[in-house]
Amino acid sequence: MIRPALVRWYEIVQQLLTATKQTDEEQRDAIIEKIDGMLDERDQLQQEIQAPFTPEEEVLGKQLVLLEKQVVQSLDAYMNLIRTNINDSKSKKEHVKTYMNPYGKVARDGTFYDTKQ
Repeated sequence: MIRPALVRWYEIVQQLLTATKQTDEEQRDAIIEKIDGMLDERDQLQQEIQAPFTPEEEVLGKQLVLLEKQVVQSLDAYMNLIRTNINDSKSKKEHVKTYMNPYGKVARDGTFYDTKQ
């Protein structure tokens, strides 16, 4: 007999894996909220899961350990994707600013001053 908390943990892990594979930028905020909610629920379930475990639960637990490693990797990849998108948008903003005002960042220290007037 497997506890409902372990079954729900397994379901959450599967949902996390599918949620981190969605890279649609228009729905990114909703996906992040969904992932955050699932992680909170998973933290609450962790308190309910205590030893002793049945043999079926031990088998499921070994599967969950492997899946948790995949979840960590996919969450890291998703965060890196978000970071690269943020960095790209910042560089685009800087590029547009320099295009619109090409002499905005020119140092004024070496400007020639004509002292013979």
